[in-house]
Amino acid sequence: MATASYPGADAVTGATDGELLEAWGRGDRSAGEALFARHFESVVRFFQNKLDRDHDDLIQQTFLGCLEGRAQYRGDGSFRAFLLGVAKNVLGKHLRQRYRDPEALDFAHVSFAELGASPSLVITADQQQQLMLTALRRIPIDHQVALELHYWEDMTAAEIAATLGQPLGTCKTRLRRAKQLLAAELSDLLAGAQGAEATASRLDTWAAGIRRQIDRV
Repeated sequence: MATASYPGADAVTGATDGELLEAWGRGDRSAGEALFARHFESVVRFFQNKLDRDHDDLIQQTFLGCLEGRAQYRGDGSFRAFLLGVAKNVLGKHLRQRYRDPEALDFAHVSFAELGASPSLVITADQQQQLMLTALRRIPIDHQVALELHYWEDMTAAEIAATLGQPLGTCKTRLRRAKQLLAAELSDLLAGAQGAEATASRLDTWAAGIRRQIDRV
């Protein structure tokens, strides 16, 4: 294993993400392993409710893409936003190769449900939480991605905008619209269930429960 040369090398936990990425780029495998360990769970969560297979390969592609594109990370923003932006690009490339129909892959309009994708691998015993997972897959993919970053990663609108490569105002509008679409889909799925209206507070509660379940998968 190479000798670490970034600041704080004697204690990897003291190095910033940018320092680890820079050291990894110089060939320090221990820095790459530390960066992987630090952000692995976020990347897993990114793919968990979107694909039924190929997770390991896509996770590996994401971290390698991060290394190869490290010059694009200037260190003045959230590294997690940069990394998950790479994950989003990896997802897009994977879907285009998998479905091979460019007209059907307008992520601003098509959902995973419309693509006929297999059900989510995330399973929860709570009915409302499971229906929320289903509803997320029934809204356009770009909206699903934005909401899952908001709920699963507790990212700010600015971080989500950086991940999606959008202006902040556009991202805020997308988040508002995504919540409206999710609430509408959930209302259909929850029709007739007393006390299960898809209010904003309930969405937050259900999302927190799903996050805990994903972390146990």
